[in-house]
Amino acid sequence: MSPARNPRLTARLQGFGTTIFAEMTALAIQHDAVNLGQGFPDFEGPSEIRDAAIEAMRAGHNQYSRSIGIPALNAAIAAHQQRRYGLGYDPEAEITVCNGATEVIASTLQALLDVGDEVVMFEPLYDSYLATVAMAGAVPRVVTLRDPDFDYDPAALEAAITPKTRVLLLNTPHNPTGKVFSRAELEHVARLCQEHDLVAVTDEVYEHLVFDGEHVPLASLPGMRERTVVISSAGKTFSFTGWKIGWACAPAPLTQAIRTAHQFITFCNGTPFQHAVAKALALGDDYFDQFRRDYRARRDRLCAGLAEVGFSVLTPAGTYFVCVDIRSLGFSDDMELCRRLPEAVGVAAIPNSAFYVNKERGRHLVRFAFCKSDPVLDEGIARLHANIGRLRKA
Repeated sequence: MSPARNPRLTARLQGFGTTIFAEMTALAIQHDAVNLGQGFPDFEGPSEIRDAAIEAMRAGHNQYSRSIGIPALNAAIAAHQQRRYGLGYDPEAEITVCNGATEVIASTLQALLDVGDEVVMFEPLYDSYLATVAMAGAVPRVVTLRDPDFDYDPAALEAAITPKTRVLLLNTPHNPTGKVFSRAELEHVARLCQEHDLVAVTDEVYEHLVFDGEHVPLASLPGMRERTVVISSAGKTFSFTGWKIGWACAPAPLTQAIRTAHQFITFCNGTPFQHAVAKALALGDDYFDQFRRDYRARRDRLCAGLAEVGFSVLTPAGTYFVCVDIRSLGFSDDMELCRRLPEAVGVAAIPNSAFYVNKERGRHLVRFAFCKSDPVLDEGIARLHANIGRLRKA
């Protein structure tokens, strides 16, 4: 059901009501449910990084930073991109620190799109994408990832591009499906971007959470660095989501455009947190390897539990989300199920149809988050085991 029209809301944002995350989290709180819906960890990131933020506060780093990010963080981001992916960026001219990846996306699209321009993106899609495109006065052109493998039809992607297309927005590793786009798929995307002179905007916030396959930045493919905005997030990589530190790496002309919008949206953010993230990015490969191993174990724990409950589990290659096909247990409406789960079962999840333009394409899928401690995952699985049968009979 679409939200009622708000006469005070601009026409561009009519239809965008409270996010599905807010709705399901509110139900989880109301019914004291295990929240396996919204994707934030229930544990702390590395203590040395938290302590670095405290030390920065005590050292007096509590005022506005420069708009593009403190020099130490920009340098650390550049070093990270070079070390991990062989991508070289000038920290002063090609890197911009923003208020989380969501603001990077907003600033980027506000900077690059005129009214009537088109943006090609894949559904299911993170919920801010459509709203941000609408705020820019642009038009979404959506290509569906087809479950259970979440591949796409190459012809459909090619047909989605028109003379009005300006941007291709790509999320890999992909939320909510956990898909990691293959090198062959990315090469196809890269070819189309070059043929049609498109700017690629790549949301890569789960870059360090790939369990199967490899993360290939689109910007690392031939001919793509000069037309790609790469978006990353400290929140996802270091488990401090509340710090809201994200950044864009892009060639200078694109960076200048992003900075023009960014300075009037948030200007800057989180000065002491920037100092801490600069130190976090300098952590050795052992941190990132252990981070990935820990999350793989959580993924396997939740997937096994959901399969034992009877869900058809679509095991993710990356991120910290797993989708299940609810039809295996006789359910057909993801929104109805997720609104009943917190009270009847004591678990909260996210209905995938919220991430689709055509809601019917996602009504049989539900997303669970495994960025939780083992006791929380085990409690959620136990409640599903104990109560899902009663819900099926209701």
